[in-house]
Amino acid sequence: MSIQDKINKLKKDFEALDGWESRYRLIIEIGHNLTPLLETEMVDENLVKGCMSKVWLVANVIDGKVIFKGDSDASITKGLVAILVGVYSNETPDDIINTKPDFLDDLGIKDALSMNRASGLTSMLKQIRLYALAFKVKMGQA
Repeated sequence: MSIQDKINKLKKDFEALDGWESRYRLIIEIGHNLTPLLETEMVDENLVKGCMSKVWLVANVIDGKVIFKGDSDASITKGLVAILVGVYSNETPDDIINTKPDFLDDLGIKDALSMNRASGLTSMLKQIRLYALAFKVKMGQA
């Protein structure tokens, strides 16, 4: 499934819902489906800076594709992590770097978040892009 297919599926899922209460429930539900990180991965070096909640993000490259894993100690934030991991994981560094996060605006997610959560979401996106850029350089594609 391409990155755009993943985004389109998310849009369809969110458009089917009425109001923000049901959208928050969906975000939390998506978070429940996130594979938990190992304790050895929940370390300070994997913490995303700029998040009020604790957010861990781990990235590896397998066969030229970036695989993300993440977790959070807060339900809504964990759902946001799961959305980002779901969209950007198993994609090439170039696809990650070239895919603008404006789909989050299309879903209305950013507008419904508190200023702190919106800032944390921006920090998560920045970290994902930094991982992709680092892997691109490491793979000699830059």
